[in-house]
Amino acid sequence: MLFANVLMHFPRVMLALMFAVLLALGPVRAQGADELGQLNREVVRLYQAGQYADAVTIAQRALALAERLNGPDHADVATSLNNLAGLYDTQSRYADAETLYKRSLAIWEKALGPDHPDVARSLNNLAEFYRTQSRYADAETLYKRSLAILEKTLGPDHPDVAVALNNLAGLYHTQSRYADVEPLFKRSLAIREKAFGPDHPGVALSLNNLAGLYQAQSRLPEAEPLYKRALAIWE
Repeated sequence: MLFANVLMHFPRVMLALMFAVLLALGPVRAQGADELGQLNREVVRLYQAGQYADAVTIAQRALALAERLNGPDHADVATSLNNLAGLYDTQSRYADAETLYKRSLAIWEKALGPDHPDVARSLNNLAEFYRTQSRYADAETLYKRSLAILEKTLGPDHPDVAVALNNLAGLYHTQSRYADVEPLFKRSLAIREKAFGPDHPGVALSLNNLAGLYQAQSRLPEAEPLYKRALAIWE
């Protein structure tokens, strides 16, 4: 059973959350911000290549530069903290990862307010960390808060809401809470079909996940057509 790409739109290394506006800065700070952007892009490249030790070194440099340029409570610092936390997680440095995820979240909440979509993504990352640590109650609380923020700010039919629904459903599936899983997967599927059309890879992912749920429940006649439709879309 495959629950692929649970964090499809909320990667734990989040270059997309850089907010430096170079035109608004003086020449020296603009140069520093450009260097920070380069460092973060290199972190993402190394992360995607699986070169985690090298990525950690660059991420640590990026964090130090972000703090020197902007102070300890800036959004760029939160991004660098999040990225380094994700890398520590891959190295099983769990205590370090949790500390940085929490600090990153606190900065986002202070800088953007408690109901911003980027706060929701930060909550999701911490929730995913707790899920992998089998801290299911902690993960559920954060997943639910993330989902509520996205529904409020982006609307109930936004693709990011579908991702949040999928992630919460994945948590419940891990706990064999199948009755809770099904409506979330179905709603995630409906949102993706509406947003992307019936033949999008995101739709295939939702179909595959729902089929996996049915397979786990021995509902094989319901699982098979969904697997086949997902396969046809990917082909």
